[in-house]
Amino acid sequence: MDIDDVMRQFDLLEKKIEHLLEQRNTLEQQNLELKQKTGELEAALEEKAEEEDRYSKQKVLIRSKIDNLLEKLNQEPGSGASE
Repeated sequence: MDIDDVMRQFDLLEKKIEHLLEQRNTLEQQNLELKQKTGELEAALEEKAEEEDRYSKQKVLIRSKIDNLLEKLNQEPGSGASE
């Protein structure tokens, strides 16, 4: 193997290493983007869960008020109505 063959091998190896480094950088960038997207989705999910909790609490409150009004309507006649 002469020096030219060795130099070609080094050139080939250098190109492969450069390609691998580019791939690594691309993958690292994609990984950062995916982590950011995951964070955004987790925040959105948390917000939706809080919204659902507020909705459920409002629903319980409304149901309670309706039940109280129905209970008042079903009380004995003459307990507050004019005869």
